[in-house]
Amino acid sequence: MSRTPAVANMFYPGETGELKRQLDSFIAPISQPKEVIAAISPHAGYVYSGGVAGTVFSQISIPETAIILGPNHRGIGASVAIQASGSWDMPLGPVQINKELAGQILDLLGNKVKDDSQAHAMEHSIEVQIPFLQALKADINIVPICVSHKSYEACDEIGQALAKVVQEYDKKVLLVASTDMTHYESRETAQAKDQLAIDRILALDPKGLYNTVSQQGISMCGVMPTTMILTACKALGATKAELVQYATSGDITGDYTQVVAYAGFIIY
Repeated sequence: MSRTPAVANMFYPGETGELKRQLDSFIAPISQPKEVIAAISPHAGYVYSGGVAGTVFSQISIPETAIILGPNHRGIGASVAIQASGSWDMPLGPVQINKELAGQILDLLGNKVKDDSQAHAMEHSIEVQIPFLQALKADINIVPICVSHKSYEACDEIGQALAKVVQEYDKKVLLVASTDMTHYESRETAQAKDQLAIDRILALDPKGLYNTVSQQGISMCGVMPTTMILTACKALGATKAELVQYATSGDITGDYTQVVAYAGFIIY
């Protein structure tokens, strides 16, 4: 089946030429992009978080396949939902689902994950990552996984499974966690809270991140996907996480009393 865009003309331009121009303003490829295991990227409207996302993906040598994990904001469908076949229609062209990898994830995790396209139909967190990937790798294919609230133990199990699938696959795969940081607090409060989470990410500490976000009341919507990706990265031998950029919506609006914060990372 083919998924149609849910947030084109809302979060990003739906017209191809306009979208390309906006992406060009955010993406500045470097001369020697890095071979990384994973990226962590925000998912707000491009006017707010596109600069952070573009800077993140500009650092990376993008492979043919990306496994993208995002939070389920709408609560529709399975708690861990993969779309295992078909394609996603996007303004820059259709993106195919990597059926082989998706099938391996389903086989490995059994009833812990479900093939459920309905969970993805209206969700934006994965969709907004795709144009950046397409701009840098036109023929990219994906495995989209939408995640609701899970225990740390469940996040760990899924992260370990992702690592096993990536390790056994015969081509390079990029892992992507889609998340924003603190929501609707002052810039000062957001920065203080987010630094606690950022420190755990930089330490490659998935359990510490999960617990810190819970205990400190940090409204990081993609903490489950990020915990899973950090777990996978550690299992795949990652030794370094790098904060590429941190920003808030206040940098665009000028209102720093109620911001949403965005952080971008690469892990290798």
